[in-house]
Amino acid sequence: MTRLFAWAAAAALAALPAWAAPLGDDGLHKPDWLRDTFRDMTEDLAEANAEGKRLLVIWEQRGCIYCKKMHEEVFVDPRIEALIRDNYFVVQMNLFGDVDVTDFDGTVLSEKDMAVRWGVVFTPTMMFFPEAVDEGQTAQQAAVAQMPGAFGKGTTGALLTWVLEHGYDSGEHFQKYVARTLANPD
Repeated sequence: MTRLFAWAAAAALAALPAWAAPLGDDGLHKPDWLRDTFRDMTEDLAEANAEGKRLLVIWEQRGCIYCKKMHEEVFVDPRIEALIRDNYFVVQMNLFGDVDVTDFDGTVLSEKDMAVRWGVVFTPTMMFFPEAVDEGQTAQQAAVAQMPGAFGKGTTGALLTWVLEHGYDSGEHFQKYVARTLANPD
């Protein structure tokens, strides 16, 4: 009887919806895997490298229904969360924010002006960076992948994995990788 109760309790807990991270004062979700940095891209990249992680910048905005979808449905998935937590140094940027950001080339602009410089026009947008950035490059030039929009667990997980595996260097387009990996899941 005790085993039956334990199994039923575990099943009930598994059936509960995962909860999205709380909202911060800026109206953006704040999962505990986000890094609070000075938003100096060169320093953030160095810190990510020191931890053996990849730098990921995620652009969001207050009231974004697609950001909410990612935080409530995708980022809370245990596999996606583990991929992020174990492998990425994530810095959140506010599409309309006023916090200063220092680009890899030394240019300092507010978040909202840096979004324009980097060509970010949609939220959420995830920008992935290589382990090394050439001197004088901007983040937009250095990014190895950029995903504007809310995607499901399969595509998001595939992108996180593709970046970790340096798929962008393999010659295989990301869409081909997605089709191949989703057709042949683990």
